[in-house]
Amino acid sequence: MGKPDFNTLSRDNLVDFLGNIFERRGGEEYLGEPVTMAEHMLQGAHFAEQAGEPEIIIVSALLHDIGHFTSEFGTFSMDDTKDKFHEEAGAEVLEQFFPILVTDCVRYHVTAKRYLCAAKPEYFKRLSDASVHSLNLQGGPMSAEEVTEFEKNPNLKEIVKVRYYDEAGKRDDLETKPFSHYAPMVQRIVDAHFERAV
Repeated sequence: MGKPDFNTLSRDNLVDFLGNIFERRGGEEYLGEPVTMAEHMLQGAHFAEQAGEPEIIIVSALLHDIGHFTSEFGTFSMDDTKDKFHEEAGAEVLEQFFPILVTDCVRYHVTAKRYLCAAKPEYFKRLSDASVHSLNLQGGPMSAEEVTEFEKNPNLKEIVKVRYYDEAGKRDDLETKPFSHYAPMVQRIVDAHFERAV
């Protein structure tokens, strides 16, 4: 499947576009996990909402893996032998509509896994087999130099939060609210971003 035409996206139709992606492609397998792509992202948003996080974190958790749908390279498979950089694909689409905190959470949620595996070695034990496989493709735990550099990101705390919600969103026994529940939040974050830019 080729890359969609994102030139037609606007502030007014973005939320419908994202909702359509969840509807059309949300049922696809998620990285060898016992949940679909939509279930995974909706679970991340669910846990963020249950924790009382601000809407910007809930939306970041909801959209963190959207690059699996926007990338022309397709989704991850346990048979993959190289990384497909879905995090960058997603961030590139979202950055024209969302504040940098959201796009940083999307762009660096993979980097955050590498960071946590180095800075908090116990985090590695939380990873599923599929997540370990992708970690190996993504460069493994960070070096000490990489840790120091990553910790300079002003949005580090929020990025790490979203990473934890990402890792939590893999339960096969959890009923979540649909994308439509979060759509107004997404629109508010987009609108606030455009209003600040004026």
